[in-house]
Amino acid sequence: MKNAKDILEQNKKGWNTVSHHFNGKDALPSYGPFAQTEDELQLFENIKDKKVLEIGYGSGHSLRYMASKGANELWGVDFSQSQKKAAEELLTGLGPHLFCAPMEKEIGLPKQYFDYVYSIYAIGWTIDLSTTFNLIYSYLKVGGTFIFSWDHPLYAHLHNENGKIYLKESYQDEGIRVFENFKGENVSMTIHRRKMATYINELIKAGFQIDSVIESDVSTCYKDEEEEISDRYYSLYKAKNFPATMIIKATKSVEEKWDHAR
Repeated sequence: MKNAKDILEQNKKGWNTVSHHFNGKDALPSYGPFAQTEDELQLFENIKDKKVLEIGYGSGHSLRYMASKGANELWGVDFSQSQKKAAEELLTGLGPHLFCAPMEKEIGLPKQYFDYVYSIYAIGWTIDLSTTFNLIYSYLKVGGTFIFSWDHPLYAHLHNENGKIYLKESYQDEGIRVFENFKGENVSMTIHRRKMATYINELIKAGFQIDSVIESDVSTCYKDEEEEISDRYYSLYKAKNFPATMIIKATKSVEEKWDHAR
């Protein structure tokens, strides 16, 4: 089994190759494939004049959305150089602070500085969830908010075939999975599978107060679309029968910060 450093390098190489497949995909106001949108959920409150940091900014479309809502400062971390280049082009004139680095690495980002830290379909790629959440906690002001979306942890264990959805493998298995020829490209990608409880408990350990856990319904924009039976991993049929996306909102609470200070 490869160690964490090898997995990180492998995934970085992979994302530099496949990033063009994700240009503008899974970006705010969308929270993920077929998921409810920010327009529907209203998880972010007033963005105007706020400082925001995105973990896994990809092509930069979510940061552009934040700029359209009046964010004062745009910051982002992503370990793909090709995605950094795409985001810089998209965000020309908006003065973003973009860094090319792993989300698990301390790179000197300002502490207790951001009003919002968020991540849209990227946080699950971390090789060290505990370190990632602790770093995010350190970036936020007291009272600041962390919002992230990712595959519903059970969704990855479900298989659909000819209209039947069933559990293909044990949900209890939190091991890694290797995807060969990811997105049809000649690259391998490794991802850690984690249970819902793991995400929630690691947030609590980092000091967060959990405000909301959403097992997303299908967005209203798909409500009237015909549910064509499909065996694809992401399909409207599957998403209407089981949530494809989880969304969690958490706060760096005043009380928790006071306890740490003591």
